[in-house]
Amino acid sequence: MQGIKVAAVLHPLEPLGHPQLLQKDHRVNKMKALLCSLILGLLVASQGDAQKDTSQFTGRWLTQYIAADNVEKITEGGPFHIFMRYIEFDEENGTVHFHFYIKKNGECIEKHVSGLKEETHYAIDYAGSNEFQLISGDKDYLIVRDLNVDADGKETELVGLLGAGGNVDPKHEEEFRNAVREKGIPEENIQNFIDHDDCPEERKLVTVVV
Repeated sequence: MQGIKVAAVLHPLEPLGHPQLLQKDHRVNKMKALLCSLILGLLVASQGDAQKDTSQFTGRWLTQYIAADNVEKITEGGPFHIFMRYIEFDEENGTVHFHFYIKKNGECIEKHVSGLKEETHYAIDYAGSNEFQLISGDKDYLIVRDLNVDADGKETELVGLLGAGGNVDPKHEEEFRNAVREKGIPEENIQNFIDHDDCPEERKLVTVVV
């Protein structure tokens, strides 16, 4: 009597291959996906940290334009009629230091002001309390924003354009004017500083070896 041969029939919905191997491949693919997500997350985080590092903007800066919704704050005699000379962003200590001049009765008065870095801004005690922020910038220009609350509780919104030199780049000026409009400051409140800057230059310390 001949033996009966039984042929194995696969269910049409049953996957080909050994179930354990398929499960292993699934785990490997899942691990690869998790690893890729982790690497991407680290890259994004590192880019974010680089963007938050303001120490790259330390250096000589000159005021080109300032706008304020209370224009008397930035006209001569006002506390923000500022001719910037130098800014130091100290990321390690979370501080910012400004060296600038203000003008009163035609006289340039030297000022040194410091602030502490908080989560979204630098807190600065000058002519009241201030929340100072960098909007954008590179090695040639900075667009900055400051919210000042004076001793009487009056708020003033300010936007400034600072340059590494005296020449104003039209594209930087346009970006500055857009920031002014976004803050709701009338464009007629924009004051030109670069054409009226006759205050002393930034003094450089020279070490003499004897």
